[in-house]
Amino acid sequence: MKKFMGIVIFTAALTMLAGCSSNTRSEDNNTDATLISEETTEVSEEATVTLAAAASLEYAFTEELIPLFEEENPGITVEGTYDSSGKLQTQIESGLDADIFFSAATKQMDALNEEGLVVSDSITELLENKIVLIVPSESENEEIQSFEDITKAEMIALGDPESVPVGQYSEESLTNLGIRNEIQDKVSFGTNVTEVLNWVAESSAECGIVYATDAATTDKVRIIAEAPEESLSSPVVYPVARLNDDEAAEKFFDFICSDEAMAVFEEYGFSDNRQSRN
Repeated sequence: MKKFMGIVIFTAALTMLAGCSSNTRSEDNNTDATLISEETTEVSEEATVTLAAAASLEYAFTEELIPLFEEENPGITVEGTYDSSGKLQTQIESGLDADIFFSAATKQMDALNEEGLVVSDSITELLENKIVLIVPSESENEEIQSFEDITKAEMIALGDPESVPVGQYSEESLTNLGIRNEIQDKVSFGTNVTEVLNWVAESSAECGIVYATDAATTDKVRIIAEAPEESLSSPVVYPVARLNDDEAAEKFFDFICSDEAMAVFEEYGFSDNRQSRN
């Protein structure tokens, strides 16, 4: 009888242990399920915003604005594409999957707006810049002291007016000053403002015309003069707009137009020109 009772007690103990093991596995499974659920939620909240911006804006965005925004908005990643506004316009027309377009001139923004490729009521003429004549910092050519003196150079770097806004502004200014035709055979055209800046910085060109903000990024060039105000029909304005109604893109767009972002733009030499067209 005692032997029988011992067997019963031993069997009951095994049953209880099995139950505990089962409960533990169940709890572990529930925990795993919860973790998986939380991970899935985090992934679903992540988003990527694609910015197509003029080359002259690259430093402000990559060095400060994008890191600042991503720190304040974990889960949203911003990827930038920087080039001449004309090239970016063409890429957007060809299907570039961008969320925000930031142009260095109104011409490209107007074209995309007419084609229905931007959210019209989001267009904001946000920043103002200046175009300036530069020479290599080590240049000893003392003949070049003003925009009109560009005719005295043998090698001149300008942005391509067909697609580069700084080239369009340069051509307008030089034409209005009556000297554009005089330099025709001396000009090399860059595909964006950064290329023009680099040619002068490397002394591949005696002088060039770039944005004041780009000239300020390197000590390898010197600013000789700003374009005479009367040589341009309108200020050098940078409009920005959304290309869709994506929630994350709208959040980044609002940040770009904020006082916080404007303080950064001003650090890089831009002026506040916040004007909505509506």
